[in-house]
Amino acid sequence: MADVADMTQSKEKIIEYTNNPNIVTKFVDLASLQSIRDFASDIIKTEDRLDILINNAGIGLSRDNRTKDGLHPVMQINYFAPFLLIHLLLDLLKKSAPSRIVSTSSSLAFLNTLSVKNLNFDDKYDRFIDKCLSYANSKFALIIASDIFAERLRGTGVTCNTIHPGCVATPIISNVYPVAANVFINTVIWLYTIIYSKYPWEGSQTLVHVAVSKKLEKVTGKYFWDCKPFVKPLGAYNKQFCNQIWQATEQILSLKPEERL
Repeated sequence: MADVADMTQSKEKIIEYTNNPNIVTKFVDLASLQSIRDFASDIIKTEDRLDILINNAGIGLSRDNRTKDGLHPVMQINYFAPFLLIHLLLDLLKKSAPSRIVSTSSSLAFLNTLSVKNLNFDDKYDRFIDKCLSYANSKFALIIASDIFAERLRGTGVTCNTIHPGCVATPIISNVYPVAANVFINTVIWLYTIIYSKYPWEGSQTLVHVAVSKKLEKVTGKYFWDCKPFVKPLGAYNKQFCNQIWQATEQILSLKPEERL
């Protein structure tokens, strides 16, 4: 989650790379539900169209167990935030149809332990493995939500898909633990990425493909891996379980009746 300075720097890099000065950036704090609501309200007021909504921002681990909203940081930033944002921007997406929603999941979703009870992840668990599982759970929950959005939006011209970008060399878990632990963790990751990882540009290709490919104009409810549809975690095919996760999420976020899909 970038701060304002990072956002400005990113904007400058995009302009430099594309030679297109017509770039507008807006700040949103995904660890704040109010910030997400303010951001969505601003988009609705200032933009006539929303052709593509990409939910890509996320964190791997967190030092904290709760945000000021009382939610687990990894679950909030990776899952609850895009769930809320999509709901708030649905009218604009429908108005702009054909439009697309693409969310970045992960292969780690296959290692999930997700349930209704641990959807907000109990803060009593502080082991490293539990923190890793919260990431897997958030990415699996994102697949579940995307599939339900896809089903409920059929016929509106809005498609909704998820992707696995591959193991990408980014600092997604940097600076989470004390210096010594960070050095060890990031050294292991560095050695791993030398052999297996993709650079950010390579990792972005499936995301870009699903967002803009003309061949996928009507494709929805899929999970893509290396630009091709891929099998989902087993629980994603259990409709009763998925609906329970969806309903529990609505309650946790206190969605208003008019905001619910």
